Amino acid sequence: MKDLKMAWRNLWRNKRRTLITVMSIFFGVVLSTMMGSMQEGIYGSMIDNVVKTYSGHVQIQHKDYNAHKSINNTIDQTDGLLDSVLNIAHVKAAVPRLKSYTLISNGDKTRGGMLIGIDPEKENNLTGLKQWVVKGSYLQKSDQGLLIAKNLAKHLEAELGDTIILMSQGYHGASAAGLYPVRGILEFPTPELNSMGVYLDLETTRQFFYAYEKMTEIALLADDYEDVPTIEKELYDVFDDRYNYLSWKELSPELVQFINSDKASGVLMKAILYLVIGFGILGTIMMMMAERRREMGVMVAVGMQKYRLGKIIWYETMMIGFIGVIAGFVFSLPLVGWFSANPIPITGEYGAAYEQFGMEPLLYFKLSASVFLNQALIVFLITFGISAYPYQLVRRLNTIEAIRG
Repeated sequence: MKDLKMAWRNLWRNKRRTLITVMSIFFGVVLSTMMGSMQEGIYGSMIDNVVKTYSGHVQIQHKDYNAHKSINNTIDQTDGLLDSVLNIAHVKAAVPRLKSYTLISNGDKTRGGMLIGIDPEKENNLTGLKQWVVKGSYLQKSDQGLLIAKNLAKHLEAELGDTIILMSQGYHGASAAGLYPVRGILEFPTPELNSMGVYLDLETTRQFFYAYEKMTEIALLADDYEDVPTIEKELYDVFDDRYNYLSWKELSPELVQFINSDKASGVLMKAILYLVIGFGILGTIMMMMAERRREMGVMVAVGMQKYRLGKIIWYETMMIGFIGVIAGFVFSLPLVGWFSANPIPITGEYGAAYEQFGMEPLLYFKLSASVFLNQALIVFLITFGISAYPYQLVRRLNTIEAIRG
């Protein structure tokens, strides 16, 4: 306890030197926290844009549907199924769909594509499908018309009001065929969706496939992508293994691959940042030790053991690290909170590029406990590692040379 008190008093004998060292650690925590928060915010924005465009955060499917996308691998829409799903914590929306491959024809033009049966209102709440209608109108409940993707409409030379022929295999081998007028043309921000297929009202689709009260999937929207593991666990608790539960990672592997590759480059950038932070802290500690070299020599000469002196210096270094980390944590908390509530707008060509891909031209920050704790812990560990330098320097101190110096 005496050594701790002495170390604390030593810190404030030279306030300027102590504050310089504390500020180097302080800015290290703030910079690394802001960088981590921005990185996580960008990832969250990318994930939200993908899942809200089509897939959802989690999908409930028949156990065989993911391997064999057949209209026969469906699940029954019982009275309480959707209600049970919506009662699960962190689930904001649950959207039923019925989809299968079909031939899509207009005149002498034919192309294969996906027929997706949707509940128009629920689908719009999840994916905002209505906003992608560039011509015509959105579907209404029990509508007998369809929405067609832009590139597919161009290939088929289909316009508003044209009658499209759909042909496919229905439920349990039934022959499915029908005529449906074009209600609207969709233009998505991603090329894949623009060539995917057509959308019909869910009940109309069920009549087409003779798959009454059937669904191929239920798409779920979560409060946050980090809640997905919790939702999957609760789904297993409620429904056991009667269904297959796919997260956004399994539904969008290309997005996961992109994020992982970006994280790899982010690790390199953070490593450079931590290296700069580490050398900044080391430089101030070396300055402090050089200034106090004669003082330490005198203390050893009058009888203080090197071990005890080294321990006191080590306490001083750790106290400085602790003060810098806490100060950085306290300062960065409201700063990140403000930026998470007020994202930075992206203007010019970059902003236009964001909008072309259906993304808001904003630079997001994520307010997450892990962001703060991880960065503060890493900077503190860097300080802890550096604290070995003054301790070893004291242990190897040449008393006579230190007093003369």
